[in-house]
Amino acid sequence: MTATKSTLSVGQFLNKVLNGTAIAVIVGLIPNAILAVLLTSSLFQGNSFVATWHSANVLFQATIPALMGALIALQFGFDGLKVGVVAAATYVGSGVTSKSAVAAGLLSQLQDSKASEEVIQTATTLAGSFFTAGTGDIINAMLVASLTVALLLALGDKLGSLNIIFLPILSALVATVGLYTLPHVKGITTQIGVLIQNFTELQPYLMSMLICISFAILIVSPISTVAIGLAVGLTGISAGASAMGVAATTMVLVVHSFTVNKPGVTIAVALASMKMMMPNVFKNPIVYVNIVTTAALCSLLVPLFNITGTPASAGFGLVGLTGLFASINGGLSPVLAPVVWILLPLAIAIATRFVYTKLLKLYSAEVFKFETK
Repeated sequence: MTATKSTLSVGQFLNKVLNGTAIAVIVGLIPNAILAVLLTSSLFQGNSFVATWHSANVLFQATIPALMGALIALQFGFDGLKVGVVAAATYVGSGVTSKSAVAAGLLSQLQDSKASEEVIQTATTLAGSFFTAGTGDIINAMLVASLTVALLLALGDKLGSLNIIFLPILSALVATVGLYTLPHVKGITTQIGVLIQNFTELQPYLMSMLICISFAILIVSPISTVAIGLAVGLTGISAGASAMGVAATTMVLVVHSFTVNKPGVTIAVALASMKMMMPNVFKNPIVYVNIVTTAALCSLLVPLFNITGTPASAGFGLVGLTGLFASINGGLSPVLAPVVWILLPLAIAIATRFVYTKLLKLYSAEVFKFETK
């Protein structure tokens, strides 16, 4: 049965949105997160099937907004039509597919330089085309999905048989609103990036700690750590610190999930899907104490072992072992890398779990129980 406004509190509404988002992120990210390193290795160089498979995995990530819309709608018990319109509105409003500003700029330059008609025509076609990249803005996608769901709940069955006509139109209107909010919502990521950029000007140990803690917190939020790493252009030790922050939170989630969830959930978290724990963390913010503590301790490893990275590896952490391999390319010993990236953070996470759950009893590991409803 479709949920109604009278049966939902704000907290319940938000929890359903977070649950749908968490599952969508798992589905969209897992294929590429697990297989990217293998499928792009020299082992399969020149294999067209594997190359196509890798492309499919990358495109899977672009479906996250649509998956969010569909899974959030299912959280509210909507029927097929309503699931479809929420999915469509969320996909469009996320900005994952948009016209290329670069192509538009190129067209303007070609017109000013009086290029040939054929070249201008090609540029015009490109400027008018839509391009898909990344996963879109997750925060704006959640906003659009929430607005669409709220609209559908408000309408209920008032439109009767006209639902098939008006619901897609009204949902497209909500998606349009989402495209207007998109630049402003993206500004949140930009401002966080500016703050982190300021951290890079500090001395190594303090810089590493602040960046590590920042990314440890962000990885269990709707904000993309990868997008921030690329936007800021983190490199060297700052990139290593950002990846270590993600790795630290991964270990915190794994050591807690291990005892309260089925193996599949813990494996998914370990491989790529830290964001699936957003509902748990948001409902129990006390666990941020552990996340921050673990990240702060792990951050000391970065300048101590001169762990470095690149803008492309910043924000990935242990996903696809991206951070680990980037640090090896930066000069870290291949023998030492697993110790620094896996064994030591794991030991720190186990120790902090013991302190906070057994000694101080701030919370129970049960708060990390993953639920889809």
